This record gives sequence, C-alpha cells and structure tokens, in this order.
Amino acid sequence: MAGESHVNHKVLAKHAENKVNVPRDDAKERRRQVNHLRARLESYIDDHPDYDLVKLRASGSTAKHTAIKRRKGEGSDADVAAYVRSCDPDTPESDLLEWLRDRCIEVYGKTKVADDFVISQHAVGITLRGSGLKIDVAPVLDTGESDDKGYLITRQGERVLTSVTQHLEFIRTRKKKAGPGYAELIRLLKAWIRESKRLDPDLRCKSFLLELIVAHLWDNGWNGESLEVDDYPRAIEQVLAYIVRTGLKSPIVFDDFYDPGDVLTTYEAIQVWDPVNPENNVASSYTEHDRQRLVDQAATSLDEISWAATAPTKGDANDAWRTLFGPSFEGA
Repeated sequence: MAGESHVNHKVLAKHAENKVNVPRDDAKERRRQVNHLRARLESYIDDHPDYDLVKLRASGSTAKHTAIKRRKGEGSDADVAAYVRSCDPDTPESDLLEWLRDRCIEVYGKTKVADDFVISQHAVGITLRGSGLKIDVAPVLDTGESDDKGYLITRQGERVLTSVTQHLEFIRTRKKKAGPGYAELIRLLKAWIRESKRLDPDLRCKSFLLELIVAHLWDNGWNGESLEVDDYPRAIEQVLAYIVRTGLKSPIVFDDFYDPGDVLTTYEAIQVWDPVNPENNVASSYTEHDRQRLVDQAATSLDEISWAATAPTKGDANDAWRTLFGPSFEGA
C-alpha cells in the first residue's frame, strides 16, 4: 500500500504547504488586484453603451480554492466572469472579446502595453508586470436566470452555457463532506500534471478535467473503496489507477444540476461532462492520441508510486516521487 511508504500523507501535506499551495500573502494580493479591476471595469463599461455590465463574479480555481502557485508563463492567477447584457441586438457576439479587451485596456490606461492583453478562446488575459499576476476576464452573456446562468462567448462567437454559482456549489458540496483534504488533493494532482507537461509539452490535461475526475471518484469510489482524501499517497494512487484502468473511455456524468439522461451520445475520445451543462463535454477537443498520451503518463507515474511504496530507503522513495512533482520535492 502507498501509505506504508517513507513518503506518507504527512510528507505530501508538507510538500503541498511549502511548494504547491498559494501563500496567504499572494492570495491577498490576488484579491486586491481583482477588486481593483472589478471596481474600475464597471465604470468603464458604463461609458460604452454596447453592453450593460450586470455583475462581476470571481470564478475559476482561485474562487474554488484549488489554485496552485503559478510558474512563469502558466495560466492565470485569478479568474473573473463579467456578466453583460447587449444593448444592441445587432451587435455581433463574436466581437464581444475584443470589446472587453478594449475596456480592460482603458481600465489600466497608459500603465501597460498592448501585449499585456491577450485574447484566448473565451477570455481576456491581463498580465500585471509589476506583481507578475495574471487575471483572466471572461465575458458571459447574462440570461436573467437564477444561479448566475449565462453564456460564455468563444472567439468564434459560439455560446457555451455556464454558471459560476453552480460550479462553486458543485465543489463546495463535496469539500464540505470530504474536508480540507479534498481541495488539497486536487492541488497536488495539478502539481503532478504541471510537472508532467514540463517533461512532455505535448501532453494535454486541463485542470478542470482533473477536478471532475476527483469529484467522480469521491461520488462513486474506485475499485470498491472510497477516495482516501485524508491519505494523499493512496488517493493519488487511486486517481492514477482509475485513469490507467479505464483508459478514460468511460463517460463521466454528474446529476447535481440536470438529469444525466439529458447528455447526448457522442464519440469523442474522452467524455467528461460539465456538471452544469449537459451539452458541454469539457474534453471534446481531446483526440485519441491525447487520451493515450495521458493514460501512458498516468501509468508511468503509477509505477513510480508503486516502487516508492516498497523502496528500501527514504532516498529511493523521494526520488520516485520527484518524478511526479519535480526536483523541488524535498520528501521525507
């Protein structure tokens, strides 16, 4: 069993605290920067009648408390959903991201350069050079419905139903039952996939996919056992074993906010359904090659954990876990 290794739950919890979790001061600075953006963005949008700003909501990993320390060039430190309502029905939705980028530029005036504002698939990324922080602002077309339901707009002008409130409720419900180990396990798995991507830049696995795999295993267990969120080595072993043995070929569907029967039959290589949108397979863009690459990486990591569990020395066990978390892992 992984728990018998020199690298036990206490060791991985210490690694998470020192190397993975976002430090308290950093989290405070993220909130300050986001509040600054939110406060000023509202007035700048008010001055441009294309859209009305309905509300701003913190979203993503920071709001869920599953964010990890960001390395240079990685993802965002914080996410904001800007709920807007069109004032002109003839305004092309495909222009919404460019419109929001221009409003964000106005917020910061001449203190930044154009390269600090980058449009992705459905968000505007803002890099704050002084602090090194990056904030993603995603425009959401407000529907007037409850639970912050609305439509993310992609660069191509496509609509994707989402709900910040329901996504947060989805993870909070499980965290409340599982305890603090639930979120920290997710953070450790994110650190694992980050190191895996450093070694293999072509590897694909978004953090939201990991969150949903963990949720599925918490809800259903694996191989007749509950997900051991208070034994990190064992829980990581369970997650990796699930990926390897199922090959990620089994659809993952949740019933928190819709009937699983509403999910349509599809033929994507990986099928993991957004818990608030039965039409959104969050892995729809993954190819068969992507699936197999991820499964192979999980198999390699699982072998290392198995070796670490019976390694004769602390040094051997530590070296095995360093293949998962990188050279910064101090070990037992």
